[in-house]
Amino acid sequence: MKIILLERIEKLGNLGDVVTVKDGYARNYLLPQGKALRATPANMERFEREREEIEKRNAEARAVAEQQAEKIRGAQLVMIRAAGETGHLYGSVTTRDIANALNEEYGLEVQRSQVQLDKPIKLIGLQDVKVRLHPEVVETITLNVARNEEEAELQAQGEILIGEREEASDVVDEVLAQLEEEEAVEAADGEAADGEAADAAAGEEASAASGEEQKAG
Repeated sequence: MKIILLERIEKLGNLGDVVTVKDGYARNYLLPQGKALRATPANMERFEREREEIEKRNAEARAVAEQQAEKIRGAQLVMIRAAGETGHLYGSVTTRDIANALNEEYGLEVQRSQVQLDKPIKLIGLQDVKVRLHPEVVETITLNVARNEEEAELQAQGEILIGEREEASDVVDEVLAQLEEEEAVEAADGEAADGEAADAAAGEEASAASGEEQKAG
């Protein structure tokens, strides 16, 4: 489907561009969200008539987003969560959690869809997270996930709290893997020995039976 973009869409185009996208992407997202119009002759004429107003609204929204970006520029957002000894969270930190924390701490109105996170966070530590406040304004904040305020402070100072645990965990995993391998080898040897013993026993029984047949004959 051909559409006219009403704002900049990353990896797609800028305001006013006419691009071709999959029908589902247009119908389910771009058109309902007011981010684009079908590129029909009527809509093309309409866009040209309203272009100046659309660009003005976009510029105003961008200016507001830039003010919001200044508030959170360089911010480190602390989130306290329960976690095990290895730093794995009992649960996770989601885009909704991050958006809510930003709104509470900085007085913003960030939607969870504006927080760019590939997958929920499940480990304590520091992680950079992008927040798209406007199609043309993206700010990066640092998320400091810790089990308590003291731990968060240590992490903020550059202490790597789970690195040693992960290293120790890796060592334990290696030892366990080695033990499992040794047990598997022993089990295989045992099975082989049992098989040899069974073959030997079967051979002895066969010899004995053959001897008895000869005697009987």
